[in-house]
Amino acid sequence: MGTVRERRAPLHTRVVDLGLRKLILPTEQRRSLEELTSDLDLRHGDRKAKQTAYWTMLVLSGVIATAGVLNDSTATVIGAMIIAPLSTPIMGIALGIVKRERLRAGRFVIAGAAVVIVIGYGFALVVPGSIDLGGNPQITGRTSPGLLDLAAAVATGLAGAVGLSRRDVAAVLPGVAIAISLVPPLAVVGVCLGEGDASKALGALLLFVSNLVALVLAGTILFAALGYSHAVGEEPRIGAGFAGYLKLFGLFALVGLPLAVNTVGVYAVHVFSQRIEHAGRVWVAPIPGAEVVSVDTSSEAFILTVRTPQDPPPVSELMDSLAGEVPSFFAINIETTTGRYIDAGTIPEAPASG
Repeated sequence: MGTVRERRAPLHTRVVDLGLRKLILPTEQRRSLEELTSDLDLRHGDRKAKQTAYWTMLVLSGVIATAGVLNDSTATVIGAMIIAPLSTPIMGIALGIVKRERLRAGRFVIAGAAVVIVIGYGFALVVPGSIDLGGNPQITGRTSPGLLDLAAAVATGLAGAVGLSRRDVAAVLPGVAIAISLVPPLAVVGVCLGEGDASKALGALLLFVSNLVALVLAGTILFAALGYSHAVGEEPRIGAGFAGYLKLFGLFALVGLPLAVNTVGVYAVHVFSQRIEHAGRVWVAPIPGAEVVSVDTSSEAFILTVRTPQDPPPVSELMDSLAGEVPSFFAINIETTTGRYIDAGTIPEAPASG
């Protein structure tokens, strides 16, 4: 008779796995798979109590977040982030991938996101007057995500997975909840849709989706490395399935691409703003007491604000100095503290060399 050999992970995988467990998860502090499942699976154990608490806290956090966003209250938004329960099913998705189970937690995430968006949309409809989407930092800060947001989300996901896996660091979980932005961007999506601004709504939704994917990816990697792919006494399975990882990294790349594009765009606008500010200073230098106050951006043009005791020099001098420094398809508007508003038009193309 042939002997039955135990299926074991490759040596390098076992070494890394053992190192992670000793460094991150000492045996005496390790939570069991049953405990972790009970915390993250809303269909495990007392379903009615868990799901009632989930929906109650989600609605309350959505109301608080929307109110905080509209009032530009950072403290209120932080309060909503602390009590928001969305991270529970999101990390449940990560654990389900590692256990190679059906991702039933995803239904709670999708339905929960829809509820918060509806709450934000409803607030936008009932609030009197129009909402200044461009002048509210709580909104503008969540409608233009970049790669730094994605990096922070990955680190937050790793911190959350560690906190969930250890019995002695549960105190860090409120901080993790504050660090990741889940409910506030959904509230912003609803508010922007209520105001008819689909582009800003899409930007806030992209922030939520990127945070969601980053959390799931980080949680999946860490839960797998810490050995939560099987319960005690079951045949070990090495990490999550290959197809699961492939889908996750595909989604990660999919959301990372627009974030990278947006990051490059934001950097380019910053560089062009600095060049316009420098050219503006040179432009008004001949006038005693004149100075550049600011360079702002709108959806249509750069806005150069200058403080000058008299009319500024000819605008053509400024525009000619910007030729070749800023792309020619950008427009410049000039505002002076004396009340003048000058539409300078688009920047001319740089003269051909030679």
